[in-house]
Amino acid sequence: MRVIFICFYCMKLYLSLLVLIGILCALTSQIQAETVDTTAVDRNYVLHEVVITGTRNATDIRHLPMTLSIINRSELEKRYEPSLLPTLTEQIPGLFATSRGVMGYGVSIGAAGSINVRGIGSGAQMLVLIDGHPQYMGLFGHPIADAYQTMLAERVEVLRGPASVLYGSNAMGGVINIVTRQQKKDGVRTNINVGTGSYGTVQTEATNRIRKNRFSSIVAASYNRTDGHRPDIGFEQYGGYAKLGYDINNTWNVYGDVNVTHFNASNPGPVYEPLLDNNSRITRGMASFALQNNYKYSSGALGFFYNWGRHKINDGYEMGKEPQTSLFNSKDLMMGVSWYQSAILFKGNRLTLGFDYQHFGGESWNKVIATGEKEPGINKKQDEFAGYIDVRQNFSTYLSMNVGLRMDHHSHVGTELVPQGGLAFHLPRNTELKAMVSKGFRNPTIREMYMFPPQNPDLKPERLMNYELSFTQKLLDGNLCYGANIYYINGDNTIMTTQVNGYPKNINTGFIENWGIESNIGYCINSQWKLNANYSWLHMENPVLAAPEHKLYAGFDFTQGRWGIYSGVQYVKGLYVSVGETQATEDFILWNIRGNYRLCKYVDLYAKGENLLAQQYEIMRGYPMPKSTFMGGININF
Repeated sequence: MRVIFICFYCMKLYLSLLVLIGILCALTSQIQAETVDTTAVDRNYVLHEVVITGTRNATDIRHLPMTLSIINRSELEKRYEPSLLPTLTEQIPGLFATSRGVMGYGVSIGAAGSINVRGIGSGAQMLVLIDGHPQYMGLFGHPIADAYQTMLAERVEVLRGPASVLYGSNAMGGVINIVTRQQKKDGVRTNINVGTGSYGTVQTEATNRIRKNRFSSIVAASYNRTDGHRPDIGFEQYGGYAKLGYDINNTWNVYGDVNVTHFNASNPGPVYEPLLDNNSRITRGMASFALQNNYKYSSGALGFFYNWGRHKINDGYEMGKEPQTSLFNSKDLMMGVSWYQSAILFKGNRLTLGFDYQHFGGESWNKVIATGEKEPGINKKQDEFAGYIDVRQNFSTYLSMNVGLRMDHHSHVGTELVPQGGLAFHLPRNTELKAMVSKGFRNPTIREMYMFPPQNPDLKPERLMNYELSFTQKLLDGNLCYGANIYYINGDNTIMTTQVNGYPKNINTGFIENWGIESNIGYCINSQWKLNANYSWLHMENPVLAAPEHKLYAGFDFTQGRWGIYSGVQYVKGLYVSVGETQATEDFILWNIRGNYRLCKYVDLYAKGENLLAQQYEIMRGYPMPKSTFMGGININF
């Protein structure tokens, strides 16, 4: 009966996809095929976009069977957001990130910034990369949202669905790859952005880019702060980024970069159970080095990366109770080596071989406030080795096949085999039809195995299988693009905290069964007007936090002479803010608008308003979001 039930829902999803495609095609038939200046079309709508996340080497997105979305630098700059996550939540169907205020996500109790794709992402199930190198906290295993700033990104590539064949553990739900800033032409470019707005919010950023023959450099710094819309929810952040590159010759290049961010965050607790003195002081850093080659029939890279963190946390106390007598401290690291080489062995073929090594962990302790005494917690390090192969074969001009296999060995958990395979059909009229089957997995974190009362050193990896079909088409010289996909996810061994003999314990007892639809459409009407929309529907047999049932975004870009206006409406329905016995959902509509005016060649003024409908809503239970907020500033380029 369960198989019949699943088949029924898959058929329902497939029919829904056909209906959606029919509606979009009907819309297309009504649009006049007028001449458009394609030089003014944003890169989001250009045919044959090249991505690197799906195979590690630069690849025409048409040949990849997985679902990929790209947010370019031009799109990021229009939103004047210091963090990448708000833009991704708007623009990527199926993706949702939690927040709790005007600015800042924080860590520990009451932290926001969890990233969820297709109902997968709680804890450490979504992997964030910077230039292909994994970024997460060595002890807890999760991404640190406040470290992913817009100033880093040339573009962001989001792979929805498992990416464990290429990226291993933590890529169970998908991957967000931040491709760092670039300077391709000789010259010097400097950008300074200063803005201020509601609740004492200030955001600043300065970036300098230089290219001289074979040498390039990028240096960026930022300072952001807010008092917040609730008492004791302030946030302050300092960030810096530097990248140096050198082209050794026409086929080899080398680069190194470093990124450091420090933030102080306060958490007032949920409104029904306020906290006092729940403060965090966090420093996160990242450094990497890569040697890359790009021949006519082969390309690859050897990379080294090192991430570190220093956390000082006061967990606070409830009103009427005693303050904390000690503070939680930790330092962690995550370092490794990544190598891959891709080669074209014969016509239509590309073979990629790769190897990854990661060493991660850290130390935690409590520091007694009165005496300064150090009470040891845990001191643990683990290793992960992996090798993988990915093969793409084009059959004539109409079909591409991808298969991949990864063998991943964890020093404590053991070995995991990860397969994936997919087909991409290249049909007439710039139409792509794709089918994908992929496995995702996540090894238990050091926290889940060794830290705090629910710990269990006998935990096994979480696993899931993802099945999906997708359809995309581009018409009118690429000015109209639309697509839709359906997916079914089935997983087991999910780590959950349950009561065992009267005590909480982490065990592999949970199940995942999700299915849904994602769609998007973009239309560049002319050089002034662009429209875009995306929609996702998600059904979960076992609901999880921060995973909305429905998410819709529709927006437009208008530019005329010195003016630019960008506006959009986001509709969220069935967002789980609480699960289990206290299950609760939220519905809300957010209207945001942003605009800029060019004073002269070098100076723009900008303003933005968010939640203009003054919606009362929560994304995290007990953390009401601010009503309407406003910001204005100046952007200088020379």
